[in-house]
Amino acid sequence: MSKASTGPTPGFLVWRLANKWRVAVDRAVAPLGLTHAQYSLVASLHGMQRAGERPSQRRLADHTGLEALYVSKLARALESAGLIERTRDPRDPRAVQLALTEQGQAVTRQAIAVVQELLQRLLEPLGGLDAPRTRAFTDELTTLLNAPLAPSGTNDQSTKGTTP
Repeated sequence: MSKASTGPTPGFLVWRLANKWRVAVDRAVAPLGLTHAQYSLVASLHGMQRAGERPSQRRLADHTGLEALYVSKLARALESAGLIERTRDPRDPRAVQLALTEQGQAVTRQAIAVVQELLQRLLEPLGGLDAPRTRAFTDELTTLLNAPLAPSGTNDQSTKGTTP
């Protein structure tokens, strides 16, 4: 039998931290005309392009953890702003490939610098961006992100509404 928790649960704390950081990044990149979600897309695309990749919208969705439909919507907005170009994949006409434009590369480099500075400030309680505690924290978060969402059978309709 477990004792009732007297404090916030880990899930609640992760949710609060994610929201706090999202708001902080939104505010930091707003002067560059970006939202946090758009930043996630262009920064990821920047890293992928530097590695020689020209990812599809689906690949970028998988990489960022965003829904494919949302990535498509963000990509269209970023294309309208002149930051990315969307082209059909010659190997798969159903797939859309993404690439940063020159303007997109410039804005993304600025945004990455702004966010790196923000992360240094946000991680200062752990010793900063390169501190051992930050690396350990990152490892723990990675472990949680790599864990399956739920064990198989958890969403079984026959068990809905029952308690273990």
